[in-house]
Amino acid sequence: MLIDWFTVAAQVVNFLILVWLLKRFLYRPILNAIDAREKRIELALADASAKKAEAEQERDAFQHKNDEFDQQRAALLDQAQDEAKAERLRLLDEARQAADVLMAKRQEAQRIDARNLNQAISRRTRREVFAIARKALTDLAGANLEERMCEVFAQRVRQMDDRTKAGFAAALKSAAAPAIVRSAFDLPAEQRAAVQNAVNEALAGEIPLRFETEPDLVSGIELATNGQKMAWSIADYLVSMEKVVDELLKEKDKPETGASSAGKTEIKSEQSANGHRA
Repeated sequence: MLIDWFTVAAQVVNFLILVWLLKRFLYRPILNAIDAREKRIELALADASAKKAEAEQERDAFQHKNDEFDQQRAALLDQAQDEAKAERLRLLDEARQAADVLMAKRQEAQRIDARNLNQAISRRTRREVFAIARKALTDLAGANLEERMCEVFAQRVRQMDDRTKAGFAAALKSAAAPAIVRSAFDLPAEQRAAVQNAVNEALAGEIPLRFETEPDLVSGIELATNGQKMAWSIADYLVSMEKVVDELLKEKDKPETGASSAGKTEIKSEQSANGHRA
């Protein structure tokens, strides 16, 4: 078989031209398109990676903010619980203090009421006792008691101290009327004479006296002239005893200040009792 080298050469040339044409007009645009596509894909991948990294950063930031929010919420919740607990304790303490104050006021009011009741009972009892004593002494007063009363009064007149005597002497000198002797009952002549003699002896002279009756004197007798007065009566003892009882009740109502106050009260009561016995 003979080879047509011209035909072979023409076919080779045609093939080379075809290859050149394909490469020039087909492969190159395809390759360029592929390169462009690869570049776009790389850019898209890079952009996706950047967006992914940004998204991860945003996710981390959001997670961090979420953690901070959880921490803040927990801290605020703990703070609110602590404040609520403290407020509850404060309100309970205020309520307890208010209850204590109210209880103290109520107890103080009860003590005051009890003290006032005791004072009222004591005063009423004291008044009733002394009223009964005055009534009984008034009912029991009679001639024998009045006679003994005059004897005691005459003795007290004779035992006047110098100062009292000087006062009576000065009052008698300046008086325009005789001295007055008052008694609950009309004194008989013998008792008037005894009183007159006692006054004359005490004041060293003849002292004019005028005798009068005074029913308000409870078993008593008194000598009075120009502002000076000397008296002795059971009523005086009752008045003195009333004063002592009042002082004792007042001391009882006062807060205890120690043994010294009690000692003073006892001494004072004893002195008052000695005065009554005298």
